[in-house]
Amino acid sequence: MNILVTGANGQLGREMRILSKGSAFNYIFTDVVDAEGLETVKLDITDLEAVRKAVKENDVKVIVNCAAYTNVDAAETNEALAEKLNADAPENLAVAIKEKGGLLIHISTDYVFGKEPYNTPCKEDQTGTPTGVYGKTKLHGEEKIKAVGGDYIIIRTAWLYSEFGKNFCKTMLSLLSTKEQLKVVFDQVGTPTYALDLAVVILKFIDGYELSGNKNCGVYHFSNEGVCSWFDFTKMIAEYSGLTKCNVLPCHSDEFPSPVKRPAYSVLDKTKIKNALGGITIPYWTDSLKKCLENLK
Repeated sequence: MNILVTGANGQLGREMRILSKGSAFNYIFTDVVDAEGLETVKLDITDLEAVRKAVKENDVKVIVNCAAYTNVDAAETNEALAEKLNADAPENLAVAIKEKGGLLIHISTDYVFGKEPYNTPCKEDQTGTPTGVYGKTKLHGEEKIKAVGGDYIIIRTAWLYSEFGKNFCKTMLSLLSTKEQLKVVFDQVGTPTYALDLAVVILKFIDGYELSGNKNCGVYHFSNEGVCSWFDFTKMIAEYSGLTKCNVLPCHSDEFPSPVKRPAYSVLDKTKIKNALGGITIPYWTDSLKKCLENLK
């Protein structure tokens, strides 16, 4: 079975590359930019005809969309580009794979929530109330995929980090090693997600689709287990990496002015994905953080 992965040189795409080495399936890794040492097929997913051609010529049965416009602050002044990449491009993928009778696995975000105050984990059928352009365009992407009417799996995730690219964990490692003191917000609560753990779940969905024809179509939530603030996340990064000389202090979000209000509470309920994948055990966030830091070493 041929599987096409978009955004293959990003965090999640790189983890997909690693796991694919042990797979019986044939993976085609695409992106709009090259990465040194990685075989990459150029594909502009904002071009519907280019997507159709790639799907048809490679006899693709599953598309995994790891591509997105993810700069939350910059999206506020680049709404047209964010809409193109986060909404129009997923629609193109959905159209092309529907024509082949295949499956689209699309990665979305906890940022589709946030405007309404709540303090219990968000479920898949909860109404999206994004607070900024990034969340709004990602929600539009979900809606466009559903409207196409093909087979899809949408996985919303949160606070993604890995050994690759730019992410919160790697930024904090740099700051902890160079700063005497660091302030980090404690009034935004969610769950970090190790990209490798998300990639494992994606492959489980693909295996189920191939082996049993069980598409498990619908919207799912995935993050690691547990709950923390960005302050707590940073404290654990410092402890596990041995960078404890920096004094990490909690602060309020308003001490770091931003063009967009981020969700104050975006913990995701993962009951549905556990049931769909046979009661999988999801790693606790601190255990996965330790694993990532070991891999970085």
